[in-house]
Amino acid sequence: MKEMHTIFARFIHWTFIPLYAYGIFKQVDGIGELEDRSLLISESIFATFFLLIVILRFTYMRRFKTFQGATHAPHRIHAFIAKSVHIGMYTALILLPLSGLFIASLYSQGIKSGFLQDGALAVHEFGATLSYVMIATHVSAAIYSRIKGEGVWSSMVPILKEKGPNKSPVVSKVASIEQFVYVKIDEFLIGSKGD
Repeated sequence: MKEMHTIFARFIHWTFIPLYAYGIFKQVDGIGELEDRSLLISESIFATFFLLIVILRFTYMRRFKTFQGATHAPHRIHAFIAKSVHIGMYTALILLPLSGLFIASLYSQGIKSGFLQDGALAVHEFGATLSYVMIATHVSAAIYSRIKGEGVWSSMVPILKEKGPNKSPVVSKVASIEQFVYVKIDEFLIGSKGD
């Protein structure tokens, strides 16, 4: 295997999961609950803390390659897709607390409905949905990478370490189809530039 993630990178990766889960499970069921001033304050404090942690995590994790620990360099289309998922995930995780803080700010100023509050709520719901999709995609990709034995899983996950590339005929066939798709996308994009 190549470069592993640092202990701190693994720590902020894994401790973020319960923080995110806590935020999802403790969420306010309806905007009217913000009438409770202590709930409004606690939600605002949590959103601020969550936002700071996301920014810290994003800032720290940018120093690592997308495929940290990989046994071979990924195709550039694969790398682009992986980076896009990470950017989508961070976008969602920043939108959630920012929009939540905007909702709380409007509510504390007596703006409990209307265009601004509806817009903030829509952005908040979009951020939540986007976070579910991006996290599910990220986890699925990590599991798929683990099945292929690329080394990325072992760089971040403390269990079920990879022992090298998976030699299964089925996995090899799926991986070759995946590479074929990347090559075809790449050829299409290069051909589109020439037009």
